[in-house]
Amino acid sequence: MAEKYPILQGSEPFYAEGNNVGILVSHGFTGSPQSMRPLYEAYAAAGFTVCGPLLKGHGTHHEDMAQTTYQDWIHSIEEGYQWLQERCDTIFVTGLSMGGTLTLYMAEKHPEVRGIILINAAVVLPAMESIRHITDVQFLDGIGSDIKKPGVTELAYAKTPVRSVNEILNLVEVVRRRLYKITCPTLILVSAEDHVVPPYNSQIIADGIQTTEKEICRLENSYHVATLDNDQELIINKTLAFIKRVLT
Repeated sequence: MAEKYPILQGSEPFYAEGNNVGILVSHGFTGSPQSMRPLYEAYAAAGFTVCGPLLKGHGTHHEDMAQTTYQDWIHSIEEGYQWLQERCDTIFVTGLSMGGTLTLYMAEKHPEVRGIILINAAVVLPAMESIRHITDVQFLDGIGSDIKKPGVTELAYAKTPVRSVNEILNLVEVVRRRLYKITCPTLILVSAEDHVVPPYNSQIIADGIQTTEKEICRLENSYHVATLDNDQELIINKTLAFIKRVLT
């Protein structure tokens, strides 16, 4: 089903053609590519080929999102991956929040992925589990803009569809069960204080994946949307250093 609403200004997908190393970048649940734009631009400036898809049902209106499934979100990421495959020999994947969940999915589905970077990735969402079976309302309050830095706002939906909560819970369950299949080098970035995804998710992921090359880096000065927060430069620098190390 096509989106009924136009793409919000600032939510457009990002594409940049560079060298033969590609980076697939995924935004999170109810969010948009706006939350990842500083990363897109930094990676493109470093010479990489970058793709930041807009997940189906996102970046328009919450009623659009209510009509999508987690398979739709996977399809959006797969399309971005295919775009990179046509241009690159080597591909890294990174994502924020549910974008991190999708990153894990891609690493399991595509073992040729060279490495992954997870930013406050979700595989367990107990707060959402508690509202999973709500039937008397269609929409809940939004979860966007969990940012410590004053004056910074995430372009995310003001309302969260209950149907979409069920979809993300299905997605994290699928991904969590398959963590053991992931073997590529992994950098895990986790905010010390996160009001959306509990920080202990990072340890569940680290314990579950079967790679000897994994690192957890704590972000001490950011909340959930760390890509727009005080640790933005740290995330960019750690990512670029990780990619360089894996490639050498």
